[in-house]
Amino acid sequence: MSSVTAGLLQAAVVIMVLAAFYVPLGDHMARVYRSDRDLVVERMFYRLVRVDPRRQQTWVGYAVAVLAFSLISVLALFALQRLQGVLPWADGKPGVTPAMAFNTAVSFVTNTNWQSYSPEVVMSNLTQMAGLTVQNFVSAAVGMAVAVALIRGIISRATGQIGNFWVDLTRGTVRILLPLSLIIAIILVLLGAVQSFRTGFDFTTLSGDPGRSMVGPFASQEAIKELGTNGGGTLSVNSAHPFSNPTPLTNVIEIIALLLIPFALTRTYGTMVGDRRQGYTLLGVMVTIWTAMLAVVWTFESRTDGMASRAAGAMMEGKEQRFGIPASALWAVSTTGTSTGAVNSAHDSFSAAGGGALIWNMLLGEVAPGGVGAGLYGILVLAIIATFVGGLLVGRTPEFLGKKIGQSEITMAALYVLVMPALVLVGVAVSAILGSTTGFQGNSGDPGTAGSIHGFSEVVYAYASAANNNGSAFGGLTVTSDWFQTSLGLAMLLGRFLPIVFVLALAGLLARQHGRESGTTVSAASGSAAPVPDARAGGTATAVRTSAANRVATVSSALPTHGILFGSLLVGTILLVAGLTFFPTMALGPIAEALL
Repeated sequence: MSSVTAGLLQAAVVIMVLAAFYVPLGDHMARVYRSDRDLVVERMFYRLVRVDPRRQQTWVGYAVAVLAFSLISVLALFALQRLQGVLPWADGKPGVTPAMAFNTAVSFVTNTNWQSYSPEVVMSNLTQMAGLTVQNFVSAAVGMAVAVALIRGIISRATGQIGNFWVDLTRGTVRILLPLSLIIAIILVLLGAVQSFRTGFDFTTLSGDPGRSMVGPFASQEAIKELGTNGGGTLSVNSAHPFSNPTPLTNVIEIIALLLIPFALTRTYGTMVGDRRQGYTLLGVMVTIWTAMLAVVWTFESRTDGMASRAAGAMMEGKEQRFGIPASALWAVSTTGTSTGAVNSAHDSFSAAGGGALIWNMLLGEVAPGGVGAGLYGILVLAIIATFVGGLLVGRTPEFLGKKIGQSEITMAALYVLVMPALVLVGVAVSAILGSTTGFQGNSGDPGTAGSIHGFSEVVYAYASAANNNGSAFGGLTVTSDWFQTSLGLAMLLGRFLPIVFVLALAGLLARQHGRESGTTVSAASGSAAPVPDARAGGTATAVRTSAANRVATVSSALPTHGILFGSLLVGTILLVAGLTFFPTMALGPIAEALL
């Protein structure tokens, strides 16, 4: 079987499995976040932290809860790393240095999972399991909670309330992430991934020299790092290591895991707003961009550019033989499109055009399909901007699912969009003019050479990855200096929490509006939902009850926010926002390198 045929079969399997789980998983997540019933373990947690699960929060209360929880998480993970050397199960590893501990704590709490260290050398199994793995669960649950809060803001009618963060965090972890990660971990173990509570074993090489192989709880970490679109690995080569990703079959399963929830959340959105056409439109946009980026990267990596590639007959340097080019391209496009830092090949070894496409995939805002939760609320913000622009262009009312898009709403949306470009461009600019950073660019050379251009691309990739909470990197850049540790840490913090605050503020603005009928009804008291028949949704859809006093007349001039026309407008908005912002920077790096 040729590599092209194998690649097409793998892509087909991924698409078919995602399609099979799209409806049941999407509807299950909608039921989780709408349910009025709490599990026993959830009630125990609420009593422990003294939370009233029936108390609704405004956007300010919700945002404060998100930030407070994340701050406590950063401090706890920082302390765990610093004290690692005196804690059990350290295997002789000392405490992590302050700069690296700060960078790592911020990285995992922000769902970035950027790693400026070799995990098997620096982190103990206790730190991996009690610190990093825990954050893989809760940081993903935070993203889903914020996405659901924005949905509630869209469907709410003049309540100003968007749910309870502590309830959303708990349910996302207990009812969605834990069960799915357990299933995936078991499958990976059965297929050969390592799951051990030992720290390693000694052996003698063929030359007679002593050696040591590191082992640990790799399969369980691999499951949640993909499912939660985290990416932080237990081994320095991440998912290219056979202990974590032993076969092409496990490779396909892990790709499915990282795409599963982001795609299914569009179904959750359509179900919760009572019009599944809305979710299908977002799904179509995500699939279109994902497919196009896969075709671009696969095409460039299948060519033999350069003397070494021509001599070898393929661009396999930096790629695993057991996966090949198609599976490496499929993985790279899926991870850079979902804010997942996991890699099964060296992105720094991709062609100039292929690597540039991966950077571009992140700079699109990672909405195809984006991280767990973050992809959905990101594309919804862009959909609101597209509605506003489209309405102005055709002279129709800027209105999104019955909610007016006025100055305040579009301001929050615009601020959300501007955060990531500002962090990337400022970080790259300062790093480029600091003479002390040049030596950390492993592939840098004399000014104007291909090496110096690629060194610039490495810096662009680093800040694009940090500001988008992705976590992958071009391996030639050494990021252990205080400048990169601190600046990238700040980029991760601001790139995660400033957009969340703007999204929640937008949700609050929308939740205060009465809105109009658009296939849903909302309870002004509690935002509770009940199923009602909806022919457009093809069956039972979510409805939110409201009093007649809150109903307003349908505005027939509103721009439709579903269908091919709106989907095309949304794709154009996404491409224009990234194209106008980053084209000059891309021209100085990947584009210039590809043209040499």
